[in-house]
Amino acid sequence: MTTTTSSPTILLIPGHWLGAWAWDEVLEHLDTDESRAVGMTLPGLDGDDPDRAAKTLDDQVAAILDVVTGLGVSDNEPVTLVAHSGANAPVSLVLDRHPELVHRVVWVDSGPVATGRAFAPDLPEGVEELPLPAFDALAHQVSLQGLSAEALERFRARAVPEPGPVLRQPVELTNDARHKVPTTMVCCSIPSAQVLELTRVGHPMFADVANVEHLDVIDLPTGHWPMWSRPRDLAKVIQSEASRTT
Repeated sequence: MTTTTSSPTILLIPGHWLGAWAWDEVLEHLDTDESRAVGMTLPGLDGDDPDRAAKTLDDQVAAILDVVTGLGVSDNEPVTLVAHSGANAPVSLVLDRHPELVHRVVWVDSGPVATGRAFAPDLPEGVEELPLPAFDALAHQVSLQGLSAEALERFRARAVPEPGPVLRQPVELTNDARHKVPTTMVCCSIPSAQVLELTRVGHPMFADVANVEHLDVIDLPTGHWPMWSRPRDLAKVIQSEASRTT
C-alpha cells in the first residue's frame, strides 16, 4: 500500500533553454500549503549572466546542491527532484553523488542518463552555445503537441541558448546507489509502453532505466512540454509522487 507524507520538498528543474519561469503554471496548481516547491534556473540559462556560455554540468550540479541545502534538505528530510528533458544530465549526477538527499526523482518526458553519454558529443568545440531552433525544425525532434501560440511565443521570447560545454560534457557515474532512489517517469510524448520496450531492447536513451530498482511509470499524453500544455495535470502527478513514502 502506498502511504503519503503531507510536507514534501519539491525542486523543479527545467530542460534546455529554460529557466525557473517554465514551471510558473505548475507551481500555481501545486498545493503550496502542503509542500515546499520551488523552480530553479540552472547555471548557463540565466540570460543576465555574462559568463553563462562557459558553464558546465559540474556548475549545474553544484547549483542544484546549493538550492537543496538552502531548502533545509538532509538525509532525514530528502527532496523530490523533478527533472524535465535535458535536466536529466545534471540530475543524474546529483543522484550519483548524493542519493541520500533524494526522496524520489520524477522524470518529466525524460529519464536517467547512462554513464559516458553526452547530449551532443559531436558539437564542435568552437560552438559556444546552441540557440533554441526554429519551431518547424524542433518539431522534427520532439512533439510540440498541446502548445498554444501564446506558449510558443513566450518560449521563443524567454529561451536562453544552451551552453556548449553542458551539451558536450559526458556524464560520468560511479555510484550504483543512485539506482535505489525511488523513480517515477512521467511519459508524455512517448507512451510508457514504448519507453519500457525501448528499455528492454537496450536503446541508449533509456539504457539506465533497466537498472532502477523502484520504478513507476505514468502516462500523461501530450507534447514534450507538459508544464505548459497540461500544467494542472502535471502538478497533480508531481504532488502525488512527492508525497509518497513508499
